[in-house]
Amino acid sequence: MRRAALSLLLPLAFAAGPAEAVPPAEGDCPVISAGDDDGTGADTGIQLEEGMVLGLDNLIALRSLLPPEVWNWRQAFFFEGMRMELGPCHRRYPTAPFYSHATLRHWEKVRLDDDGNLHDYVAGLPFPLDRLDPRADDAGTRWAWNFELRYRGAGPAGSFKITDMPSRIGGVEEYEGEFFQVQTRNRADLPDDDYTVPEANENIWVGGGRFYEPFHARHLAWRQMRPERVRTRYKESDRMWVYVPDMRRSRRAAATWVDGFYTPRYSAAQQVAAGGPVPIATGEGYLGLSTISPTGAVPVIATAHLRRGFVGLSLRPNAYDWTYMGERDVIAPLNGSYLGWPEAPDRNYGPSGLSLANDTWDVRRAVVIQGVARRSEENVGQVILYIDHQTQQPLYFISRRRNGLLVDVGILAHRFSGDRPEYRTWPDGRKAYVFDPVAASFYGTADGGTGWRRESYDIISAPRDDANRRRMTSVAELSRGH
Repeated sequence: MRRAALSLLLPLAFAAGPAEAVPPAEGDCPVISAGDDDGTGADTGIQLEEGMVLGLDNLIALRSLLPPEVWNWRQAFFFEGMRMELGPCHRRYPTAPFYSHATLRHWEKVRLDDDGNLHDYVAGLPFPLDRLDPRADDAGTRWAWNFELRYRGAGPAGSFKITDMPSRIGGVEEYEGEFFQVQTRNRADLPDDDYTVPEANENIWVGGGRFYEPFHARHLAWRQMRPERVRTRYKESDRMWVYVPDMRRSRRAAATWVDGFYTPRYSAAQQVAAGGPVPIATGEGYLGLSTISPTGAVPVIATAHLRRGFVGLSLRPNAYDWTYMGERDVIAPLNGSYLGWPEAPDRNYGPSGLSLANDTWDVRRAVVIQGVARRSEENVGQVILYIDHQTQQPLYFISRRRNGLLVDVGILAHRFSGDRPEYRTWPDGRKAYVFDPVAASFYGTADGGTGWRRESYDIISAPRDDANRRRMTSVAELSRGH
């Protein structure tokens, strides 16, 4: 792994504790410092307990359990009147037995090459936790692949609402629709002869969605197909199509390479100008006149990638040089118990509109890795991931430019299906035991501070029926119904 220059880029604010092979015992809640609040110079320790309700006045005590970047921008993520309920400490969440079985059966075949490419992966977790050596040079890369290949059931599908926050000018904008990320290969729940759905072709997953509101974005839809060969060739492009309502047809996306989950530039439709073609003198053709369309570039703009809404769902691990930075205890909404849109459209997200503090936050052991991009995307040259040690779910996602300047700070929220009796089971009756990515909140430091929030609280990651799966994996479906 290429690591020689990475130490120059590490944020000085970060200091991870020593790595430990096993997280603290289940129910072992930490004692946190309340700080020097009595004028004597002595810290007062607070024993955290499951069920405690914490407000803004308790935030200083939680500082040691938050990433430095989240603490530095706490005015965006926490607010007066918040009600944070402390969930379990280091709970061992059950895992789907078929996923664990696939891990045990196939992990010994998996290997990395010197460039961080993954070879011979079949199904399950590529690198079992008891086989990960934090002192190894490739420890960060192995954790990055564990994050990308974490258990996701059949892939999330449901509604979304993206709320765009203004910076210095402009108002709040809301966009609604549906999205999905169908896992088509390496599905541990499928028959173990190939772990593949019939529509997989060469794709490991197919993502997409459609906008319903507001009017100017209505019917904008997309498909993204990630080929299996990206695991050994990170420069390989996804195949992406966008249905542009103004054109009444699908076209290849203007984006040529996307690291994670593709999102069309949904606000581009606002740029459509009134009026028809504009005549220009060319000295050629009939009477030396020709025309140009003032809106001709809009469809191209709409198909460009917008790094918003679905950051943290996926990435290309071999597109980064990774450094394992250590492990530490954090508090995060891994298994939120409060609902949001569309189930609870009036949920309070604080004055900034970006706070997920009104929820249940677990104490978790997080693995922290930093990746330096081999090619930058949207001015992102580095990412820092806080990955839950036991479940491999993303807890925090922090992006920086190549020179180390902060781009944005994100908090990811999930809900565990095993705690929901009404959750859809597998066709054979097995429980899903999956973490659904129900919300994300990102604060950007550029342009005086801006951000976005995604809510998807009706999301389900259980298998779809054959007809729905064929619809999701088909590009032809983009143009139907218009």
